[in-house]
Amino acid sequence: MTVPPELAAALAGEEAAIFAYAPIGVRLTGNALITQARDAEAAHRDLRDALLTRFADLGGTPSPPAAGYSLPYQVTDQATALTLAIEIEERAAAIWRAALPPTTGTDRVLALNALTDSALRATRWRVSAKVSPATVPFPGRTI
Repeated sequence: MTVPPELAAALAGEEAAIFAYAPIGVRLTGNALITQARDAEAAHRDLRDALLTRFADLGGTPSPPAAGYSLPYQVTDQATALTLAIEIEERAAAIWRAALPPTTGTDRVLALNALTDSALRATRWRVSAKVSPATVPFPGRTI
């Protein structure tokens, strides 16, 4: 059995999200936001680990993580950190949304849960950034 390409894309996306939370976290102030960033990074690490386990179960070899990642803009303060956190979660939701149609069984459950969790984290970040509306109608889909 081979690893679906959508799961390989999800793994790459999770690794990028983990990377992005380092510059996000250092620009946040207040225990609540710092905890929110730590929890989000931990959630992405858990998903990465679940995907690595799935790769092993399927006998696949994952591509190594990139040596570095380019952020879409410089994170210089709390406002840009919050904006990036929203964007990271929206991108993760899009990757997981793309994994839904071709997957079945436990892979689909993983994709749906990851999509839902990314959408919830994006909403929390929008609330923290005072972005309105705080929710989007179809997480992971550009309208």
